[in-house]
Amino acid sequence: MPLNDDERLRRLDEILDRIQSMSSDHVILVEGKNDRRSLLDLNLSLDTIEVQRDGGPLRAAEMVYESGKKAIILTDWDDRGDRLAKDLSEQLSALCISYDMNIRKDLRDICIKDIKDVESLHSLYVRLERNVL
Repeated sequence: MPLNDDERLRRLDEILDRIQSMSSDHVILVEGKNDRRSLLDLNLSLDTIEVQRDGGPLRAAEMVYESGKKAIILTDWDDRGDRLAKDLSEQLSALCISYDMNIRKDLRDICIKDIKDVESLHSLYVRLERNVL
């Protein structure tokens, strides 16, 4: 059974809380600056790496390694984002870095009917809030 907007907003809030709670010891890997901006607009204060701008999956994995933190892979849930997530997971694994892809999967599951990318998260959140009020 599909989730109503109220339930989707509640679950989205839970995921955002999970991300924030992990922010002290995780780096968030996003595709680009618009993804980072969307997360900031959602009031998430995060250490992020823009994979496309910062040198691709190998360099992003090296940057996570240098930070001494774990990673959250938060690429879009389209074909390109899926390939990038796979490449990132392989590079992180090669450096023995722990990473989370569950957050990406959970976001995809509740957002896919409306959006396919991280940069649209903030606008979806605002729309769900309006629909619930």
